[in-house]
Amino acid sequence: MDNFIVSARKYRPATFETVVGQQHITNTLKNAIKNNQLAQAFLFCGPRGVGKTTCARILAKTINCTDLQPNGEACGQCASCKAFENGNSFNVHELDAASNNSVDDIRSLIEQVRIPPQAARYKVYIIDEVHMLSQAAFNAFLKTLEEPPHYAIFILATTEKHKILPTILSRCQIFDFNRIRVEDMAGHLASIAVKENISYEPDGLHIIAQKADGGLRDALSMFDQIVSFSGAKVTYRSVIDNLNILDYDYYFNITDSLLQEDTAKVLLFFDEILARGFDGAHFIAGLNEHFRNLLVSKDQSTLKLLEVSEGIKNKYLQQSQAGSVSFLLSAMNIANQCDINYKLSKNQRLQVELALLKMCHLPSAFNIATSPLAATPATDGALKKKPDTPAVTAPVQQNKTGNEVPVLSDAPLTYSKTAPQFTGSQALPVKETVPVAEKPPIFIPKSGLGLSTPSLTGVVKAEDEAMEEEDPYLKGDDRENFTMDDFLRCWSDFAAKVKAEGKKNLVTIFIANAPRMIKPYEFEIVVGNKVQENLFRDERPQLHNYLRSTLKNYTIEVNVRVDEQEVIRKPYTATEKFQYMAARNPQLVDLRNRFNLDFD
Repeated sequence: MDNFIVSARKYRPATFETVVGQQHITNTLKNAIKNNQLAQAFLFCGPRGVGKTTCARILAKTINCTDLQPNGEACGQCASCKAFENGNSFNVHELDAASNNSVDDIRSLIEQVRIPPQAARYKVYIIDEVHMLSQAAFNAFLKTLEEPPHYAIFILATTEKHKILPTILSRCQIFDFNRIRVEDMAGHLASIAVKENISYEPDGLHIIAQKADGGLRDALSMFDQIVSFSGAKVTYRSVIDNLNILDYDYYFNITDSLLQEDTAKVLLFFDEILARGFDGAHFIAGLNEHFRNLLVSKDQSTLKLLEVSEGIKNKYLQQSQAGSVSFLLSAMNIANQCDINYKLSKNQRLQVELALLKMCHLPSAFNIATSPLAATPATDGALKKKPDTPAVTAPVQQNKTGNEVPVLSDAPLTYSKTAPQFTGSQALPVKETVPVAEKPPIFIPKSGLGLSTPSLTGVVKAEDEAMEEEDPYLKGDDRENFTMDDFLRCWSDFAAKVKAEGKKNLVTIFIANAPRMIKPYEFEIVVGNKVQENLFRDERPQLHNYLRSTLKNYTIEVNVRVDEQEVIRKPYTATEKFQYMAARNPQLVDLRNRFNLDFD
């Protein structure tokens, strides 16, 4: 029975042309060999499994080839190439710095460098995982690396470039290896499957390539595992079952249910995912990635960032048309907050379910914010309203030019819930009543433009006062009036929400001082230090979203200010302490004078 050779070794590239995804490095090395401009030391750095050691071996083999090909590749037939392929070349030495990292190991290497090559032009030393060398070993290696013999070439490889001394880096030509792209990796796996007579599905190979995270060696190891599991048939289903990956269909179905506001189906999907043994944090991270892919699919210029197969890409393109950008951005924000708070939560399942329920109600929130509640003119000139939509009446007053502007008063808003009655095709006019404010109304100038989408929390400040008379956006539902009691009630509700999320430092800020109104729709909260200021600024977007959507006024702004009037107490001196104690016990003065004592 022949010994099985894993694909990572069996199909290891033997020439520069067969190296996957590193053309910028292989082309540079081939040109240096052609022009006879080889450096004395190379440093290959990059993630694991991207071809650093492979390129080092190909370079060592090619520079000693006696019959170099016109394209800069080794012939593979000469005595030097044969000796290298058989592993008995005396001119190529490999050292694993992870296990040979002492000063004595480097001194032994330096002694070998003094011996010239045998029947070859160069003597090549490949040092893998060079960052594992000790400080003393690096120092012992410096002089030899700077001025080696003309026949010696050093090739250093590492995954952690930042751990190498700057004095070493300055003596090497540095080549940074990239993570291998998903398309290149999937194509390489497909070519191996054809050579091995293995049937495959492109979607399955793409899943393996994505799971490998840019490392081809990891992808080949998973490929061998799937082949053994499925019996030489690499299918999409066998890949996700063997690698314990959540199916794309789950995320597509959950997103469809979120857009349809079907909370029951969303919770059942999540329960099924947990029953299959998947972690909630893994699920919420994958769902956030799914939203990101949908957002990328909305623009043709960013479609190249979608690293999936063509079949999955078409699904993303189709679903991206159903969800708005506002929904995707808000859902990503909710999922991101859930991911951050997941490990700190005692009830982690509830944390994810709460995030899903919030996402479910996003379409309704957007519809409420963007749909006009006022009557729209009908085709026959009469006023027509939706029967199920309550009419909103708010106090208004006229400015200097005669335009109506909203006012803020302490009286609550009144809603007329009477639906319009229709007789045949004739619409009866709806009589609206204007409530009488108990206190004189406060005139509110048009200082900002309300945004109709609650997920966009910024408020655009209008600097030109001449434009405020013709601002049509403030005549709708973007700036409804409210009382200070309404604001404080929403403030307390949000503080309770923050407390439920376990943010103890933020709770202190919300309950320590009540916010005060600087001017209409603009409030200020005072904190004690910079740390609290930064915490509040991080939470302010969520606070704005809550206040604006609850009070239906998207010009609300809450600012934070640090109270710098703090009393700095100085520690008591030794003299002050003695005077205090002597006042309470006069015998201490006699004791001090009798023994001629003094303070330290």
